Amino acid sequence: MIRIIKKLKKFLEGSIKKDKPKKNWHYFSSLAIQVLNTKLNKTEDFMKTKFIIPFLTITLLFSNSVSSSTLPNNDPEKDRVIVYVLKNILSRYHYVQKELDDDFSEHVYTNFIDGLDPSKRYFTQKDLKEFSKYKYQIDNQLRESNIDFYKLVYNRFLEKMESGKKTYRSLLKQPFNYKKKETIDIDYDKVPYAENETELINYWRKQLKLSILSNIEDAENQQNEKAKKDKNFKKKSFKELETEARKKVLKNMDDLYMRIGELENSDWYSTFLNSVVSGFDPHTTYMSPRIKTRFDQEMSGKLEGIGARLQKKGIYTHIIELISGGPAWKQGELEADDIILKVAQGDEEPLDIVGMRLDDAIKFIKGKKGTEVRLTVKKKIDGSIKVIPIIRDVVELEETFVKSSIVEKNGKKYGVINLPRFYIDFNDLSRRDAAKDMEKEIERLKKEDVQGLIVDLRDNGGGSLKTAIEIGGLFINKGPIVQVKYRGEDPLVKIDTDPKIQWEGPLVVMVNEFSASASEIFAAAMQDYKRGVIIGGKQTYGKGTVQNVLPINRFYEQYPNDLGALKMTIQKFYRINGGSTQIEGVYSDISLPTRYSYMDFGERDLDGALPWDKVQQAKYTATNSYSNFADVVYNSKQRVMNNEKFNKINDYAKWLKKNQEERIYSLNYKAFKEENEAKTKEGEQFKDIFKFDSHLTFVSPKYELNLFKKDTVLEEKRVAWHKNLQKDIYVNEALNVLDELKMNNNHVAVKH
Repeated sequence: MIRIIKKLKKFLEGSIKKDKPKKNWHYFSSLAIQVLNTKLNKTEDFMKTKFIIPFLTITLLFSNSVSSSTLPNNDPEKDRVIVYVLKNILSRYHYVQKELDDDFSEHVYTNFIDGLDPSKRYFTQKDLKEFSKYKYQIDNQLRESNIDFYKLVYNRFLEKMESGKKTYRSLLKQPFNYKKKETIDIDYDKVPYAENETELINYWRKQLKLSILSNIEDAENQQNEKAKKDKNFKKKSFKELETEARKKVLKNMDDLYMRIGELENSDWYSTFLNSVVSGFDPHTTYMSPRIKTRFDQEMSGKLEGIGARLQKKGIYTHIIELISGGPAWKQGELEADDIILKVAQGDEEPLDIVGMRLDDAIKFIKGKKGTEVRLTVKKKIDGSIKVIPIIRDVVELEETFVKSSIVEKNGKKYGVINLPRFYIDFNDLSRRDAAKDMEKEIERLKKEDVQGLIVDLRDNGGGSLKTAIEIGGLFINKGPIVQVKYRGEDPLVKIDTDPKIQWEGPLVVMVNEFSASASEIFAAAMQDYKRGVIIGGKQTYGKGTVQNVLPINRFYEQYPNDLGALKMTIQKFYRINGGSTQIEGVYSDISLPTRYSYMDFGERDLDGALPWDKVQQAKYTATNSYSNFADVVYNSKQRVMNNEKFNKINDYAKWLKKNQEERIYSLNYKAFKEENEAKTKEGEQFKDIFKFDSHLTFVSPKYELNLFKKDTVLEEKRVAWHKNLQKDIYVNEALNVLDELKMNNNHVAVKH
């Protein structure tokens, strides 16, 4: 986790840099895409991103690395459990056989220190010298149930945090010298740790100054825009803007440190554990009980509670959004932006949650289906205090599930199915899952006489291998879908045994650089069978490994408390043609330019990623589905090559690549502003590159129209999605391809 958070810092500080903010791939899909798409769709936001990251990075680290287990300090029994997990479970069952040796020790040492201090803001060379005595001893310590290294670094870090709080508050009391000619290098991987405390304070000064400069520039730009619209608008002076900027940065830092202050020993120990387990591969991670619960919710698409998204703002817990169809939505009194002050279980005495950390507050608000929770709420409209009773229920997260739309092009109706992830509830296999929903959705579209189908796997980070195999089987007669291989064993061929073909018509599969894991299994199978055209980014993410989640208590049943779980790489998977999707991913039949086309991106850029290899090809027969497959691919490539929009996107991608390595910025305001103005002017040519209108009308299938009568929120979400589809140049080209595809009268199989 630390390694990947560190890479996120590198990625975002260059506006678009590298990898995953979390090792948990499902979190990566939602968080990274949200950050990148919202920031990078607007060229004017390009430079802003760089200067908020020094403070964003540490926020992500602390908010994503927490655990509910207790620190195994003075608890030899739990120490033994952890050693057992590291020495036995990982050594015996992980796909990679790895010794706990000096190299492993160095990995833990580097990742834990870098993860705690990614911006070189806390530790000095003196600290590192003291830490270094453990650099090649951590493996031995782990075998002996000894965590002296962790205790030393953790306790020093707490001291440095307190010192840092005093430092930034002191520095922000007075204006900086904005005429001084100096620069800052934000490539923190290359920047050395400060020699001493004096140099460390200078690091702080430069980082704070950079953030203030960015805020001042933003404020000046906003003033200029307002002045254009209102001739009577009075601009604030630089001095006033600078004062406001310092106050804003101070508040941001205070808020950050307040959240950090809520963390406990267990939170930091969880971070240390992830430094240890990541030494096996980037996708092996320790999950605390709380993180494991979130993971299960992501995979199943459901939770039990009131159906509301919450966010901590200052000391208060705010309602951010009500989940459509959930208990709170049905009850009707709770609204977005309401503040929860107290929580009561039925008729019990209410508990004050003001100032409580969000994770703890959520524990009291969530609960079993059928139980009542009473929320004392401050209403957003009039500030009144109201007690709102809600009966908890199972909440289905609709954005997790399959959805479809219908569009007409050249007199033909086509279906677009969006699959956000390959979801399943492992605790209740009778519930809905991605395969069942896909089969049902295709059947609905068939009843509406669609003549072609797009399966959109963009941004789909994967999920259940089982559902990927079953969904692949919806498009072929029967046969192998994927091969999986355990350590030291021959590959196992996973076969779809159902001869039923749910969809026999033209198929286009959309992917991008964020399509990973199960998405790559499905896309690869459709490509190997020549069943569908793969269109999108040059190649998918390249995650060709399989993880299993093992509850630690299973191996130490006598321990009374929940010890969390280990998400561990146990297999690699391979295409039926024998090649692995690891590192390489799936190369699109039709490659479309994207903003990431020239970036160092994907599994291939992760430290410690398992290598690409191949196994023997499985026995399968490719379909002879299309009479004009090669012509369609050629025509699309010609259209893309001659399309001004796509050419501009390609230029934009090159521009981003050129700028991603620019890591040094002036802290002289005049030079800082000139550099940014030049960059903004240069970027103006790209401001409209994603503006597009296909002039096509996307609508919901008929069955959803009845749902809209009861659920206006769902209707609003679908309307917004349909508008996005209309403006999506990639969907438009996928439809062009789909419209040209012609099925063979006889689907003759080609033997392999």
